[in-house]
Amino acid sequence: MSITTTTHLNFRGTAAQALEFYRSVFGGSISAATYGDFGMPPEVPGADKIVFGQLATPDGFRLMAYDIPGTDSADGEATAGTTRRENGTTITDRTFFQSLRGQTLEEVEKLWGGLADGAQIIEPLAASAWSPGFGMLTDRFGVTWVIDVEAPA
Repeated sequence: MSITTTTHLNFRGTAAQALEFYRSVFGGSISAATYGDFGMPPEVPGADKIVFGQLATPDGFRLMAYDIPGTDSADGEATAGTTRRENGTTITDRTFFQSLRGQTLEEVEKLWGGLADGAQIIEPLAASAWSPGFGMLTDRFGVTWVIDVEAPA
């Protein structure tokens, strides 16, 4: 038996744009269906929003996205809260962070560069006491990413 987990992100009307953005960063292909595809009449507000969306890459990266019905807002903070660094600690009211770990600094820097476009940088990507590269940002869609390089064994 094989069990996997996939992050399922909820958006306020921006799931399609978020999936396209994440595809520009990670590559892969998107599969998506709207509420209209599942029978909502096209004239109903929100029929064009994503009820099921997924990004999948050949190397196994997967991310799902969903538009919360009736809650259109491009304000990432309204969607997921806020995060900041103070005195060496992370202060947040978010319920989760998305962790992204690579095996090399080069690999992580490429992903950081993509996700940082339009993001709020919480902790710049740099060497840390536990990793050759660690950084934290909240992307333009309100998702906070903790990005690091796997520490050598």
